[in-house]
Amino acid sequence: MSRSDAATATFEAHRPRLLRIAYRMLGARSEAEDVVQEAWLRWVAADRSAVAAPYPFLARIVTRLCLDQMKSARARRETYVGAWLPEPLVEPEAEGVDEDDLTLTLMLALERLSPLERAAFLLHDVFDLPLGAVADALGREAAAVRQLAVRARRHVRAARPRFPVAREEGERIARAFFDASASGDVAALRGLLARNAVLHSDGGGKVLAFRNPIAGLERLLRLFAGVRRKWGPNRAALVAPLWIDGLPGYVSRERGGLVQTTALAIEAGRITAIYITRNPDKLRHVARALPEPGAPT
Repeated sequence: MSRSDAATATFEAHRPRLLRIAYRMLGARSEAEDVVQEAWLRWVAADRSAVAAPYPFLARIVTRLCLDQMKSARARRETYVGAWLPEPLVEPEAEGVDEDDLTLTLMLALERLSPLERAAFLLHDVFDLPLGAVADALGREAAAVRQLAVRARRHVRAARPRFPVAREEGERIARAFFDASASGDVAALRGLLARNAVLHSDGGGKVLAFRNPIAGLERLLRLFAGVRRKWGPNRAALVAPLWIDGLPGYVSRERGGLVQTTALAIEAGRITAIYITRNPDKLRHVARALPEPGAPT
């Protein structure tokens, strides 16, 4: 194997994990892919004979690129129209829940951390890099990185569900929620939603979406009943059940053929949070994988 082939093989072996680091840092699949591509260019140009361990070296490159990217990303979110949700990371039904155990709910908790806290937590606690390697990636002393990870861990612990939903139960509830919400079945929705349930809807100003979270069982029931009266029954078509950032959910086609993903946080058999992504810019990779309406599946 030539040196260039060996470099490619090494990088490709680590690409999936590097993509996950970048996605977890940025919350955007497309930006994560750009970062990993830039890391590839730097890997090819580097003196690889001096690299004893490729993965920590590549993780350091990706982390530093993400930290630079996060400065502009946070500025863009300050002017984002309505609620911001991470680009949905969808997983086919057969693949199971997300391997790094970070759900969409926890991704939103990470958004409240500083970039360095987020990086320290992800690299050390999620992607198992030794503390010294994390310190090298962040350009900080190991003791400082340990404190960053401790503060981040405290935030994430508060957001982590106490009783993760079993796979079969999550899929059953997700299907029941689609049926009830699409038909406006208020009685069924009342049995599915927790009293403190919250709906988040991300349209990015591109398509119709709720700009602010809608909280509380009664408000949500009135919302779905109103949608039923306005648009009639069967306003949406279920395309496929999916796990979205570790949460049970589905992708659907709404009125006008709009692609939408819905992820559900579930505790004690009730839906506590509904995360709806409608922004077409965030759903391009999902839409490309879907059959055309009316096409055989």
